[in-house]
Amino acid sequence: MTGLLQRLLPREEGFFDLFRKQAENIHRSAEAFLKMLLHYTGVPEQVQNIKAIEHAGDDVTHQTFLMLNRTFITPFDREDIHELVSTMDDVIDLVDAAASRFVLYRVETLRVGTLDLAGVLVSATKELAAAIHAIEKPDTAMKHCIEINRYENESDRICRTLIAQLFDEEKDPVQIIKWKEIFEVIETAVDKCEDVANVIESIILKSA
Repeated sequence: MTGLLQRLLPREEGFFDLFRKQAENIHRSAEAFLKMLLHYTGVPEQVQNIKAIEHAGDDVTHQTFLMLNRTFITPFDREDIHELVSTMDDVIDLVDAAASRFVLYRVETLRVGTLDLAGVLVSATKELAAAIHAIEKPDTAMKHCIEINRYENESDRICRTLIAQLFDEEKDPVQIIKWKEIFEVIETAVDKCEDVANVIESIILKSA
């Protein structure tokens, strides 16, 4: 399609509202997860609250894909929109998966360091939301993406340390399996935040 035709035809700007809404859902789910760990009572009910946020995220993902299918001119490449929506959906799914494991595995008490790892996830999702809100301001968005990359490195370091301590301190192989998976799911959620940051950076570079 020629540049002239692109300028003449209107773009669907509603995508940005949906991106922002999803980013806020992601951050809200991470905050709810950390709150659950800080106030570790009534865990099944708190997990259900996180799952409700995840379901709201699924609705936003569905709305965005519907809009993508019916929109002729998009704000940026269709493939990038699809990748951005998919990776954001992955983040919120992983937060829900991490929370659900505390019920599934009947975790009674938290291991030291769990709150640190969850706190990094909250920080990464806060930067993710800020980057999405600033996606039309490249310099600002890129600064938030750099912060997400920093938090991913921090989560990786904490996760490795926690798993090493787990093998050193825990004698029950079932507990080792459970906690190793919990730590890895939380860390993977932060990894997915970095994937979102990479998509945002790609969009910005293509638009430069």
